[in-house]
Amino acid sequence: MTESSSPSSDYTLGFSEELVNALMQRTAENSAAYLLPHLEAGMRVLDVGCGTGSIAVGLAEAVAPGEVYGIDIEDSQVSLAMGIAAYYQQANVVFQAADGTSLPFADGFFDVVHCHDILMHIPDTQAVLSEAMRVLKPGGILACREMISESCFSYPDFGVLRRAWDMFEDVVSTGDGHPQMGKELKSRLGEAGFTDARITATFDLFATPEEVQFIHAVADQWFLSPEMREMAISFGASTDDLAGDIEEAYGRWKEHPGALCGLAFGEALAIKP
Repeated sequence: MTESSSPSSDYTLGFSEELVNALMQRTAENSAAYLLPHLEAGMRVLDVGCGTGSIAVGLAEAVAPGEVYGIDIEDSQVSLAMGIAAYYQQANVVFQAADGTSLPFADGFFDVVHCHDILMHIPDTQAVLSEAMRVLKPGGILACREMISESCFSYPDFGVLRRAWDMFEDVVSTGDGHPQMGKELKSRLGEAGFTDARITATFDLFATPEEVQFIHAVADQWFLSPEMREMAISFGASTDDLAGDIEEAYGRWKEHPGALCGLAFGEALAIKP
């Protein structure tokens, strides 16, 4: 893992293979549907924290022959995103390593700035929003989709799976992140000077047998991995006994005929005056 030069941009959760696989499931259609109707051919778009590039390539298709620039603090993610763009033959998207709190672009360069689950992990939220404001044209759109962790759920809970979400929140908060950022967007964007905020909320629901198995694999191989257990315990967010109880409950959950998982997100579209 490449270390960021800015402590404000550290990604507490790291980038395991399982997390990358989860991020690859995100597309413009399922993760930026609130933004797509506002995109037009010829626009220039910035995707902050582009990760694997799976959303950025869809944004690029929507604005072609316009341009999409994807940035991420992780060199490994930028390399993966380049490969995804090449696979889809999406030539109007470019990726580079950069910090969202110090963007390497001129003032007023973009029509749209987009981010997904990025503000929740950056302690200095206003620094990112200030940079977004700077690089947007007057009248440009800021689009954010961020998790509301306390509204996420696994069902059935078996009396313990909510504790997994609590552990997640504690780990993010200990890294000075914001696990409820999705419901804070209206206030945060207003404080940053954006106007005309349109706020919506959606769930990503995982309910088919294949989706349940996918979520279990992510939980088992990433969240309950020895590395994450150690981190949670060191932060005081878990114990060996609790981690064992959650692991056992997830094993029961994946076999339950009613198993489903819901990830809650707040969405915001706002304008640079």
